[in-house]
Amino acid sequence: MQTMNISLPEPLKDFVDQQIAEGRYSSVSEYIRDLIRSDEIRKAEDRLTSLLPEGLGSEESDLTRGDFEAIRQQAIAMLKSQKKLNS
Repeated sequence: MQTMNISLPEPLKDFVDQQIAEGRYSSVSEYIRDLIRSDEIRKAEDRLTSLLPEGLGSEESDLTRGDFEAIRQQAIAMLKSQKKLNS
């Protein structure tokens, strides 16, 4: 695992320390990792939202059983990944 040093103004440091003190996180590193994961999820959701109109406006196509199974497997993988992030 890599180490990264960051500088924060006092009010932000106090806020981070408060999150730890409230017991939501066990360390500053855990809090920062959670923020980064949340940002990754938000960006993925933003991308999906931006692609949705394109998908809705495209031609219809027939999905095969294999297509449906591939979509299902992707959804399961996403749920497992999200569950790990929330653990």
